[in-house]
Amino acid sequence: MANPPPVSPLPASPLPASPLPAERLNRQIDPARFSFASTADLPDPDEPLGQDRAIKAIKFGIGMQHDGYNMFVLGPPGSGRHGLVRGFLDTEAAARPAPEDWCYVNNFETPHKPKLLRLAAGMGRELRRAVEGLIEELRTVIPAVFEAEDYRNRHQIIDEEFKDKQETVFEAMQKRADGQNIALVRTPMGLAFAPMQNGEVIKPELFKELPEAERDEIEKNIVALQGELEKAVQQFPQWDKERRQKLRDLNRDVTEFAVSGLIESLCTEFAGKDHIEEFLADMKHDIIANVAVFLVHGEDALISDGQGEAGGGPAGPMGGPGGPPGGSGQMLGGPMRGGGDMILRRYQVNLLVDNSDAQGAPVISADHPTVPNLIGRIEHMQEYGALIADFGLIKPGDMHRANGGFLIIDAVKLLTQPLAWDTLKQCLRSRTVKIESLAQLLSMISTISLEPEPIPLDVKVVLVGERQHYYLLSQLDPDFGDLFKVAADLEDDIPRADGALDDYASVIAMQARHHNVHPLDPAAVARVLEHSGRLAGDSEKLSANAGQISDLLREANYWAEQEGRELIGSGDVQCAIDAQIERLDRIRDRSQEMIERGIVLVDLAGAVVGQINGLAVLQVGQFAFGKPSRITANVRIGRGEVIDIEREAKLGGPTHTKGVMILSSFLSSRFAVDQPLSLSASLVFEQSYGGIDGDSASSTELYALLSALSGVPIKQCFAVTGSVNQHGRVQAIGGANEKIEGFFDLCKTEGLTGEQGVLIPAANVVHLMLRRDVVDAVRDGKFNIYPIETIDQGIALLTGVPAGEIDEDGTYPEGTINRLVADRLAELAQKRRSFNATDKLDATDTEDKNSV
Repeated sequence: MANPPPVSPLPASPLPASPLPAERLNRQIDPARFSFASTADLPDPDEPLGQDRAIKAIKFGIGMQHDGYNMFVLGPPGSGRHGLVRGFLDTEAAARPAPEDWCYVNNFETPHKPKLLRLAAGMGRELRRAVEGLIEELRTVIPAVFEAEDYRNRHQIIDEEFKDKQETVFEAMQKRADGQNIALVRTPMGLAFAPMQNGEVIKPELFKELPEAERDEIEKNIVALQGELEKAVQQFPQWDKERRQKLRDLNRDVTEFAVSGLIESLCTEFAGKDHIEEFLADMKHDIIANVAVFLVHGEDALISDGQGEAGGGPAGPMGGPGGPPGGSGQMLGGPMRGGGDMILRRYQVNLLVDNSDAQGAPVISADHPTVPNLIGRIEHMQEYGALIADFGLIKPGDMHRANGGFLIIDAVKLLTQPLAWDTLKQCLRSRTVKIESLAQLLSMISTISLEPEPIPLDVKVVLVGERQHYYLLSQLDPDFGDLFKVAADLEDDIPRADGALDDYASVIAMQARHHNVHPLDPAAVARVLEHSGRLAGDSEKLSANAGQISDLLREANYWAEQEGRELIGSGDVQCAIDAQIERLDRIRDRSQEMIERGIVLVDLAGAVVGQINGLAVLQVGQFAFGKPSRITANVRIGRGEVIDIEREAKLGGPTHTKGVMILSSFLSSRFAVDQPLSLSASLVFEQSYGGIDGDSASSTELYALLSALSGVPIKQCFAVTGSVNQHGRVQAIGGANEKIEGFFDLCKTEGLTGEQGVLIPAANVVHLMLRRDVVDAVRDGKFNIYPIETIDQGIALLTGVPAGEIDEDGTYPEGTINRLVADRLAELAQKRRSFNATDKLDATDTEDKNSV
């Protein structure tokens, strides 16, 4: 029964495919269109070329001052995304005032919580200088006042007052003892009482010879005197305490006299700055309390015993053990680390951010965005075998330096650093920078450490990354959209118009100056523009990848200098392009060599049923090249299955599988509308040992399948690429230039015959920017490139047999591909019905025999 017309018919009379003329294979540029002698005559462009959308977004993000309007600049590597955003940020930052200085100073009451000072730009340096000068002055003034005669006299009066009280007690006791013929003597053990006779102390052996009653009387008197002495001596500690307090008051008065004038002059200099005046007042009190550290001899210079030999408690009779010794002095204000450097550290100003030399707001690039580099860190130093930290060891991070301005961070570098992304988000949410170590962030330590006061944050963060990073963050992090509301999406390419060519020439001139290379002549500029179109993969576009163009200019400059030329010519640009390819095309050469040696089978002549040359693109780093592959198809009776061997072997990707399913749908919709598709077909990329994906071979596989069904051989002088839809239309694919050149190189090695060529989708013609040797071969009639719109066009060209149009009766003309395919499928369907009937008859016979 004849097939009815398909639901979505193709064009009624598809025209035969004609080869493209050479002019459509590479849109070359005439150097004569440029009016300059060299790029040295061209000015720099006013704005980046072709990035209007991104520029508007960047300007909006810069001007938007509300929370959350940080930016993400997304674009491919080499697109100049860092330089683009940096240029606009520098311009905006220069028009803004310099932000404040930030300082940390000692918290004299709670040292582990340093205090924060926020000062006008430049005032931090002035305060630090003033405090350093004050400390140096005090290191001279304080010792001088303590060495002055007035201080020594007042110190001596206090000491002598204490000594007089002691001597008065001793003299009274001496008189009492003399009245009882007993002497008060000093011994190494302290004061002691001894009996006297004739004004001299009796020796112990003579004392024992005295009558017992006399000895008892003497001992009784000594015990009584000793008790009185002990009572008197008990006053000595209190008197010594009073002496030390008077000395402290004296030292405080003297120190305050020396310090007050100097600190008051600083307060006058920084009048109206309450936080500075508070710091200076706290520093004044601490200096007074710890004045000893400014003296060479420390404690001894402040408080001495002042007792000479008058101290000591009473000893027992005849030189027995004495009582407690007299009091001694102590250092005022508690222990402190000595040394000039440590004195300066205690009172210094840690100028964390110094904007005294800033010309506008800061623009900081975070080159290594670890947590310490972002939010700062607290360093440690070794002292007496231990690690110590103080406010002077607090170091700033990029967010401190960028505060009041802009911070640029590479998204990949940020996301690959532990806790860096979470730390950045926390800072942006809280609008503060809190310096914490990784151990604190992970709650790995519980010891007391420095807790600097958080710094208020006012910064615009600009993340720079690829599109996939932006989309992944948008999808996976719920905080991302709230914190980065502005996306600046850079274009990969720009339209190729006459005005764009002149503007692009200015870009080339700017990059040549920026990289300090020789100017380019018009022919070289034209060749760079043609290569830019090739990088864009479109004859109507130019690449916006500034990195690749700048590399090309530097390499072309190298070849020009090798020849001693002052201008870069088109030949130098071509040498650079060829050298770039040669450095990376080893794998391509090996692939071609394996085909030439017959190891990988690819036919370039003759005709074979169910066999066709397909084209794939291999990407090796930054280099892509086309690789011809043999694709074969086999058909047999079956249940309408088209087996994708690549998928069954787990070598085919999902997109390739989709393409096979689409071509299966095309066969069913065209040839099996009113009857089952009674075939089993298999498709495979021969000698393919790696993964295959993409649908660019679906039309190629369909051609092989149609050949296998019709029995008409395919000419092997052709290679094919293109995807197909369910209605048989050939669709555009990627890598058209590389695929054509890959097959051309193979044909050129084997010898160009004029019959060889490549079938590409007609929609890909605008993408053609082929090498000049390919264009020349087409111009000379040695190679052909055919734009194909439909499967019928392609199969007719590949086989030399018309595809055939369906008539009003739903049949195809005799001898056409479609008629042969329809007849073969009808034959397979009939055979399948016959087999099914035979199977049923056999089953009935078996049942009858069983029943017997």
